[in-house]
This record gives sequence, C-alpha cells and structure tokens, in this order.
Amino acid sequence: MNAFMLSRLKCEQFSLLVCSAAQTRCHGSSMELNDANLQSLTEFLRKTLDPDPTLRRPAEKFLESVEGSQNYPLLLLTLLEKSQDNVIRVCAAVTFKNYIKRNWRIVEDEPNKISDPDRTAIKANIVNLMLSSPEQIQKQLSDAISIIGREDFPQKWPDLLTEMVTRFRSGDFHIINGVLRTAHSIFKRYRHEFKSNELWTEIKLVLDTFALPLTELFKATIELCQTQATDVNALKILFSSLTLISKLFYSLNFQDLPEFFEDNMETWMTNFHGLLTLDNKLLQTEDEEEAGLLELLKSQICDNAALYAQKYDEEFQPYLPRFVTAIWNLLVSTGQEVKYDLLVSNAIQFLASVCERPHYKHLFEDQNTLTSICEKVIVPNMEFRSADEEAFEDNSEEYIRRDLEGSDIDTRRRAACDLVRGLCKFFEGPVTAIFSGYVNSMLTEYAKNPGQNWKHKDAAIYLVTSLASKAQTQKHGITQANELVNLTEFFVNHILTDLKSPNVNEFPVLKADAIKYVMIFRSQLPKEQLLQAVPLLITHLQAESTVEHTYAAHALERLFTMRGPNNSTHITPTEMAPFTEQLLSNLFKALALPGSEENEYIMKAIMRSFSLLQEAMVPYIPTLIGQLTHKLLLVSKNPSKPHFNHYLFESLCLSVRITCKANPATVGSFEEALFPVFTEILQNDVQEFLPYVFQVMSLLLEMHSNSIPSSYMALFPHLLQPVLWERTGNIPPLVRLLQAYLEKGGASIASSASDKIPGLLGVFQKLIASKANDHQGFYLLNSIIEHMPPESIIQYRKQIYILLFQRLQSSKTTKFIKSFLVFINLYCVKYGAIALQEVFDSIQPKMFGMVLEKIIVPEVQKVSGPIEKKICAVGIIKILTECPAMMDTEYTKIWTPLLQALIGLFELPEDDSIPDDEHFIDIEDTPGYQTAFSQLAFAGKKEHDPIGDAVGNPKILLAQSLHKLSTACPGRVPSMLSTSLNAEALQYLQGYLQAATVQLL
Repeated sequence: MNAFMLSRLKCEQFSLLVCSAAQTRCHGSSMELNDANLQSLTEFLRKTLDPDPTLRRPAEKFLESVEGSQNYPLLLLTLLEKSQDNVIRVCAAVTFKNYIKRNWRIVEDEPNKISDPDRTAIKANIVNLMLSSPEQIQKQLSDAISIIGREDFPQKWPDLLTEMVTRFRSGDFHIINGVLRTAHSIFKRYRHEFKSNELWTEIKLVLDTFALPLTELFKATIELCQTQATDVNALKILFSSLTLISKLFYSLNFQDLPEFFEDNMETWMTNFHGLLTLDNKLLQTEDEEEAGLLELLKSQICDNAALYAQKYDEEFQPYLPRFVTAIWNLLVSTGQEVKYDLLVSNAIQFLASVCERPHYKHLFEDQNTLTSICEKVIVPNMEFRSADEEAFEDNSEEYIRRDLEGSDIDTRRRAACDLVRGLCKFFEGPVTAIFSGYVNSMLTEYAKNPGQNWKHKDAAIYLVTSLASKAQTQKHGITQANELVNLTEFFVNHILTDLKSPNVNEFPVLKADAIKYVMIFRSQLPKEQLLQAVPLLITHLQAESTVEHTYAAHALERLFTMRGPNNSTHITPTEMAPFTEQLLSNLFKALALPGSEENEYIMKAIMRSFSLLQEAMVPYIPTLIGQLTHKLLLVSKNPSKPHFNHYLFESLCLSVRITCKANPATVGSFEEALFPVFTEILQNDVQEFLPYVFQVMSLLLEMHSNSIPSSYMALFPHLLQPVLWERTGNIPPLVRLLQAYLEKGGASIASSASDKIPGLLGVFQKLIASKANDHQGFYLLNSIIEHMPPESIIQYRKQIYILLFQRLQSSKTTKFIKSFLVFINLYCVKYGAIALQEVFDSIQPKMFGMVLEKIIVPEVQKVSGPIEKKICAVGIIKILTECPAMMDTEYTKIWTPLLQALIGLFELPEDDSIPDDEHFIDIEDTPGYQTAFSQLAFAGKKEHDPIGDAVGNPKILLAQSLHKLSTACPGRVPSMLSTSLNAEALQYLQGYLQAATVQLL
C-alpha cells in the first residue's frame, strides 16, 4: 500500500508550538516591479494557456504560489496595460480578475494575501485603466471593480462614484459606457439584497450622487440619437448606453421607489415609451439568432415597466394603459426568430404581471380580449420552432438546462406559461374553455398525420401542462392543479401511447414531452399509473436522443424520491423487484451513450436506485463497483462536472454501506477496488476530489473492527501535511478520517507512530486558532482524549490547556465556549476529577476554581445536544462528588453554585442567546477557489456517545453519587444543600433521590 506515499507533499510537519496570530496573517515576500519579473510572468501566463497539462499545471501552481507576494497584482496590471502581445494582455486581465475574486475579501483567521499598499495602488489606478482599455479588457476590469466595490464601497472607497460620475462629462462614449457597465455591475446586487439600514444608507448615497447625472445623461443620449439618426456607428454606441442606463434604472428602483425617480417619472416613462415604439431600420440586424441593440433595449424597458406595474402601481397608473398598448403592438408585430426571444418573453412577462393585479382586471375581462391574447400571444409562443428542434438535437445540455431546471426564464414558452397562469387567477373558466378548443384541434391535426404534424401534439401537451399547473415545487412537481383539467384521462389517452411506442427513437420530442408529463404530475397521478410508467421509463433509458434518455433518468430519480405512508418511499423495493436488473443495466449502458459519459441526471438516478433498492442491490454490486471505479479514474483526469462527480462518490458510499451491512468482511474487497484510484487522485493532488476521497476512506476505516490495516498506517503521516490543511474544503473530512484512525487504533498509533503525536496536536493547534474551524479542532482533541492511552499524551496535557486558554483570552465566542465545556468534562470523565483539578492548578494556582466559577457555572446552560449535555452532566457530577478539594478548600464555596448549574442543565431550557456583537463565520461564505466542503449524504456518520450505556440517566447518577459522597462524610452534604441551594432546585433534587431510591446522610 506504499503507493499511497505522496511524493509531492514534502512539507514540514506541524509541531505543537504556541505561535502568535500575527505570524499567520503575514504576506508573502515581495516581487520587484522590474522588466525581468514582467518577462517571467509573461512566460508563465503563456504556459497557463497551453493545452498540455504537463506545462499548464506547473504554471498554474506557480502563479498560485506567488499570489501572496507584494506587487504581484501590480505586475499583472502593468502587463495588461503595456504588453505588446494582445493575448497576454487579455490573459493578464482575466488572471487579475480571478485573483481579486479569490483574495480581495478579508476573512478572519485566513491569511490576507493582498498587502495594504497594493490595495491602495489598485484602487487608485483601476478606474482609469479600465476606462482606457479595449473592450475585452474593460469588461474584466469592470468585474474586478465591482468585486472590490462589493467589499470596500462606500466606506473604504468613498470617491469611487464621484470619480465615475465626472467621466460622464467627457463626451467620449467609450469611457461613458465603461462607467455605466461598472456602475451596473456594482448596483445590480440591489436587486436581490435583503432590506437593511446599511443597504438603504448605501442606496441613498448612490442616488444623491448618481441619479441626477444619470437622468441628464439619459436625456442627452436620447437627443443625440435624434441628431445622429442616420449614423449607424454612432447609433450602436448610443443604444448600448441607453440599454445600460435602463439596467441601472431597474437596479436603483428595485428596493423602493426613490423620491428622485418619482419626481422625474414623466421624463423617464415618456422616453421609455418613445423608445418602445421606435423602429430604426439602421439598427435592424440580419442575424436571426443574436438579439440586436434595439431588441435588448426594448427587453429591458419591458422589465422596467413590469417592475413599476408590480411594485409601484399607484404611481405608475397614469402611464400603464399606453405601455400595455405599446407592448401588445410589439408582441403582435414581432417575428418568431430567436433574436426576439428575450424581448418577447419580457413583454409577455409584463402582461403576466399586469393581469394578476386585481385593479387591472378590467383590462382583460372582455371575452374578445382573452381570445385575442390566447390566439395572438400565447399559442404562437408555445410552438416548437425549428430553432428549438436544433437545440434539442445538437445542444441537448443547454436545452435540458433551460427546460428542466427552471432557468428557462427568458424563453417564450415559459413566459407564455406564466401568462396562462396569471390569466387563470381571475378567469380560470373562460381561459380553460378557450384553450380546450385549441388543444382538441391540435390533437386532431396530429392524428390526421402524426409524421407531419407531431409539433401540434407537442404544443397541445405544453398547453395542458401550463393550464393544469397552479403551484409547483422542485421536490414534489405540481402540487396544486386546475380542477377543470382531467390529468389522468389525458395521461391514458395521449401520454401512455407515446411511452408504450415500441420504437424509442421515433418522435423523440414527443417521447421527452410524455416523460416530462409523468415527472411533473407525479404527485397528481394515481400510483398504478406511475407503476405502469416505471418499466416504460426504464426502456427509454436506451433512447439515442440525449434529451430523451436524460429525462427518463431524471423522471425515475424523482419517482424514487416520492414519500409514501409512514415515511417509506412511494414506490417500494418489492414493487421494483421485477425491473431491478433491467433498471441497473440500462442506467449503466446510458452512461456509455455519446454525449452522456458524464451525465449528472443518470448518475443521480444510479445513486437513487441504489438507495431505494438497498439489500436487493447486493448481488449486483461486485460487477457495478468495477464500472464505478473505472468511471472515477476517467473523470479524475479532468474533473469538470461537479454534480456528476458528487453523485458518483455518493454511489460508491452506498455500495460500501449496503454490502458491508450485509457482510462486514467485504470491506477488504472495496479497498482493493478503490485504493489504486484513490492513490492516483492523492498523488496527482486532484483538489476537487480529495474531500470526497477522505470521506470514503473514513467510511471504509470505520467499517473495520478495532484495528488499523497497515495500508492505512502507511498513509497516516501524510494526512498531517500542512498543505492539505490549508484548503478549507479538506478540513471536515480530514478531521473525520483522523478520528477514525484514533477510534480504530489509538493504541497502535501511540506504540508504532508516537513521533506523529506532536503533528496530530499541531493540526489541533492550527484548527483551534480559527473561529471558523475551532469546533473541528475540538472534535479531534476529544477523539485523542477518548482513544489514546493516557501515558502517550500526558506530557502534552498542560500545553493543550495553555493553548485553549490563550484562545479563550484572545477571542471568546459562544461556539468556542460550548466546545471547551464539552472537552473539559470529557477529560474529567476519562481521567477523573482529581486529574482535571491538578492540570488546571499546575498552570496557575487556584486556576481550577476560576474555571468553575467563571466558565462552567455561568456558561454550561449554553451547551446543546443530548450527547454533549450528557458528557457535561457526568463530568460535573464527578467534580462535585469525586474531587476532595471541592469539600475542604476554598473551592468549597463553588460546590453549591456548581450543583445549582447542573440541575439547571437538566431542567431549564437551553440558553441560546448570543452576544450582540458576535460574528459567526459561515464556512460557505469563505471566498476562494477551493471547492467548499461537499458532504456526502451517504457517507454519513452515526453520532458517537463516548459515555455510552455506562450512564443511562445522569439524574439518577447524580443522586447515587451524592448518596455515596454523603456516606463518606456524613452530615456535610445536607447542610451544604440547606444553606445555599434554592428551593426549586432542591425540589428537583429530592425527585432525583426518590427516583434512585437513595437518601443523603
């Protein structure tokens, strides 16, 4: 198993040193701003573009290693400004933007890689540089400014806006558009931020500086459009500006209607209306795919009008009728070409947002109006166009993403569907009646000549779906349906026929529609129809069409997650028994179909099938594990599909769990299959996969009875390498893996790898210093205390406590206190109360009393979780009843408050208050390129109780222990109780004594 020796990780081991926080926050060395460095940086950037990974990877690693050096970002900016090679300029710009994205935000406990002088220099130069750069570079720098702005604006970058606004006067639209683009990237977050005083203050500051100049620029640009109406190049630039101005209008008006815009509504709305009705032949494009400037501008204006109609309808009322007319005319006169998709969908969305507001109801009441909307807007935009057909066949991934995952917001079909839903709010009866007529005539057309007219049936299915679905969730599909549509009848008459058709490759679009129908209405269709569909869906996994076999996999996966009675699955393993072999065979065959080698839907369906079938899978796993590990080896060469990879590892975990549950001895055969691939992943440092590998290894090691195989011991020293612990995503799985080592072989580590104990404690020391990861440090420490022989760590005990007290002094958070209390009490349970008192008092005289008085008594109420509470209770019982110093020194005065705190832990609600100023760091929020920790659901670990069955009920233990203590020193305990324990606590204590049938002497 020495293959596990990680040749590339030759780093220093951690050692247990008390280091100051300052050391961890320092910057790297400095790089001089000189020609030699510019030249060498150019070479490295060039290599990062090389398709050959042996050249590309080392260059990427080098750039990563110099990120902490002072002047590095300034060297990149110099290159993107002055390099003679355009490719290098763009590459430097992209590298700079990504560097800012990873490192600009300062995260507590993480090294700050950008020095203050560099930060100042970047902010002083970047706006000018951005405005004077060509468009390709301008976009990258504009993004970088918005990332910096998100962190520093307005407090740390107060002059950013004024610097930008003064450029409006330049009259140069290349510069003006640069400013507008940057402003858009900074302000667009106002569209989805939660309301807060801080946000309001910022928006107010922006409006005070920006709203008037923006309005003046808007008016001036419109005037220029009139004077330059015959100059196509000038118009292109001016219309780009108008689109950006319209986007800014949307962002600045999103949270609330600003006073300034309310006062100037006439200016904005009159001009928006004018632009909606404008048609300049010079701006019309020949391209049928790409939206032109005119379409983009009108799309944004439709969005702006919809925003006002939804949010500020009272103020917008005078303008609404003319916008409804203009947008209606636009819809009726716009063609079916793809370039109009965004415009048409935004225009329809505007009508959808108007028609579901009660006081615009009258605009749509007339039967002729409804018929006209259905006929002229909805039906034409539900048609399956040749462009959709092309996407279905040639760009299936994009088609699926838009059609399945709800990101088809800007498609005509989705907008038309939303309009149907909006109209049904007040006019469900008439709308359903109008559409039923259309559906019937479309199905009649299809029946006349299916080969020719299959698109009619496609539109009919889509219409039925949009009519029937009132409410939908990702988890359950349609949860509320239109009672006027008979879904079951439609399924039997029109959907089942397509699913049953013997040729799975004929009419793939209709097959995909039928599969999607089952998936969407799964909560509405009776179970027997779903069971009828399952074998048909399994057959469709063999279809050549990527969309079709992907939908089949996705539908099966969704059906398998439906809940039945008593928290069981809706479809049971017994019901699946006749189809199990075919299901598994077809799913794995589908992974070999062209274009689906890394199809995440198929992989998720494999995972879900394993999970549903459980022990029924056992006979198949030996053959399937080979296919899964082979797939893992292939994707580890170049991981590009994170979801696919995640489900692949989940499936591996399920294979291990299911098989080892039936026969624990099989763990060895899994190790034989998986370790060669894991070795390769570790040696090549495939960063995305390491957290997964550590989780699967933990799962395997936890399956062993109490010993560690030699193959794992060979790897142990490498798990302590600092480089592995620098990536946040590795920390939780690595801690769990080390815990598994300690649990299975604490004694053998102590005997055969005792030189590694300082390294192990060094990991604890690194984790404990971080607010984000200190709880992980305690997990590790608790395992060390629980599983290592006492003599192997006795020499380090004092040092461990000193580190903990230093952290307590420098940064005391609720999370740390809770973990600290559990640790102290676990230590007491494991080594006894006397040992705990001695270690504290050896650090400083009377320290034990201070810890009891200042930490345990006031804070123990904060401990949460049944196991954590049990550990604390048993620890405190030992301190009360097994520590002589508590009975006859100055510590005696703390005895009753400690007992009172313990009874409080038993009886009072948990104290979950958090100090106002405390800042909890969310690990998900830490920026950085490293993939955040992805927890595998099926690698889950049972919660471990270190006390186990030794103590059933801690309240009984307290009563028995007090009885024992009172036997040893008669009269003392009752007198201590009667003088200072409060009445309520005393009453509870009497109850414990009665339950344990003991008395105090």
